Amino acid sequence: MSLQILIADDDPDDLEMLEEALNEALPGLVVHKAAGGKAAVKLLGAYEDNRLPHLIILDFNMPDLNGSEVLAYIQGQRRYDNVPRVIFSTSGSQRHVLEAMGKGATGYFVKASTKKDLDEVTAKMLALAKPE
Repeated sequence: MSLQILIADDDPDDLEMLEEALNEALPGLVVHKAAGGKAAVKLLGAYEDNRLPHLIILDFNMPDLNGSEVLAYIQGQRRYDNVPRVIFSTSGSQRHVLEAMGKGATGYFVKASTKKDLDEVTAKMLALAKPE
């Protein structure tokens, strides 16, 4: 079974950039994209218990539900207990980092400005993914 990753980001360019980096790092993985927090919650609800993503990547700053609010939703449901979730955001604010980690984030990564940095961050995120 292929590694499955859910990415939620309201910026289509960031979504595409991260999807490309993930696919380059690990060809054959399956990426599910959500264009915001509400779309991510809806997509998460549609997964069967035995087919949950192996990693959830959330932008912190999204207009409908931000990454922290999505983390709070996930944290309240036991079925996601074993799914690592990370924030991938332009904000490196210590307040945001602490808030995300307090709501169950496994990691917090600031969006990379270079291809090399993106590749490093992508490798760190993939290392957190938990395949069966």
